[in-house]
Amino acid sequence: MPWCFDVSIALTPPPLSPALLLWLQGLIRERISSSLTLFFDPDFQYWKLSCAASDAVITLRHIPALYQLGDSSALPCISWNVGAEGFKSIELSLPAPGCDEVHQPLLTSTESGFHLNYDIPGLTYWMLARCEEVDPPPELLDNHQRFPATASHAFQHGYLERPIVDEWIGILRQVIRRLWPRLPLVQPQFQVVVSHDVDNPSAYAFGRKRTLARAMAVDLLKRRDLAKAVSAPWIRLKTKHHLHPRDPFNTFDWLMDTSEAAGIRSAFYFICGRTNPSLDAKYEPEHPAIRHLMRRIHERGHEIGLHPSYNTCAHPERIAFEGERLQRICAEEGIEQSHWGGRMHYLRWQWPTTAHGWEQAGFSYDSTMSYADRPGFRCGTCHPYQMFDPVDQRPLHLIQRPLIAMECSVIAPRYLGLGYSPAALALFQRLKQRCQAVGGQFTLLWHNSHFTTEADRHLYRQVMMG
Repeated sequence: MPWCFDVSIALTPPPLSPALLLWLQGLIRERISSSLTLFFDPDFQYWKLSCAASDAVITLRHIPALYQLGDSSALPCISWNVGAEGFKSIELSLPAPGCDEVHQPLLTSTESGFHLNYDIPGLTYWMLARCEEVDPPPELLDNHQRFPATASHAFQHGYLERPIVDEWIGILRQVIRRLWPRLPLVQPQFQVVVSHDVDNPSAYAFGRKRTLARAMAVDLLKRRDLAKAVSAPWIRLKTKHHLHPRDPFNTFDWLMDTSEAAGIRSAFYFICGRTNPSLDAKYEPEHPAIRHLMRRIHERGHEIGLHPSYNTCAHPERIAFEGERLQRICAEEGIEQSHWGGRMHYLRWQWPTTAHGWEQAGFSYDSTMSYADRPGFRCGTCHPYQMFDPVDQRPLHLIQRPLIAMECSVIAPRYLGLGYSPAALALFQRLKQRCQAVGGQFTLLWHNSHFTTEADRHLYRQVMMG
């Protein structure tokens, strides 16, 4: 008998655990329709999708390679010409990881409905659970011990800038519409989601005096701005109870003004620990100026979140400790929120250990999942989703809000190095348009300290409003 989610849990052949099947079932119902039921038939080794009050079924191919953990270098990938069969997607050619040849047609009629010749549940699991990032070899990681975009299957096969999970779910929606035309489907709504990692709330106020001297030297020698260099000591001296209005990194009101003009609620993520003194923040979250800033953000209806310090990615208890510190400070300031989330410092992520830290802290969501060296769809989706631990084979009490683009990934010379060029704007806009095409969230990270020139602000406004 095929596996069905409406019966009591029984053992299934590995690697399709009952927890994985239930998680996939939930995703299908959340993204497409609550009337759908997903089965796995272990005898025939394919998926079945059924609908209440109908005997018809959609069967889907099962590709075992999409359920393996670790190294993905041998995983094949072809592109399917979905347009040839009348399907619509972002482009007519749709990547299909796990396939080494095209089995056309993609869709065939059966006695009971349709057969779709691709494993959409398998792709969803493989991408969302980040199976290829489990226990990577050390030589694959970058200088911050991060899994880089260039090591990913998506980059190597040219689909990092495609939300391929969302696109394949879109194909499945079209098949469902053909078979059950009267079935009401979930209609996702496009959103722009903006957040700001508060690594440096002030250019001059915090840290040692030599930090101030270094900042003044940058203003004078690199930016050739004598006025800023001269005013730095005065700004530092006057930053006691609130950030000085002339501090070049104090862009918080401007950011909130810009978000509010676009009908957007910004999130500001604060560092509340120092596990690496040279790379973590120089401020303490208890400082009166930071408390004042948090109150100001909250009063204006924006969100406060956590930016765990550099070395917490491998230490879940540290994430929980820093989360408690943030929530304690907020409680003391009368700041209440219905949910809490944040993002890892330097986008450092050790899978699945880091996710366990967020879960242990009791936070609602994380928004780390993007590569530092390239923007795009690390998880193949721009929709929030419940995370799944592929090692322990269990769903997590944590929502992932995939990060699509960080400004540094596009602008900074150490990454793509596009600066403020038309190519940079075109890349941001292309990613945003692709999120819009699948009704997802264009999640954008722009640091408050990255607005030292008018070019920064101009590009930000273009990305936000364009």
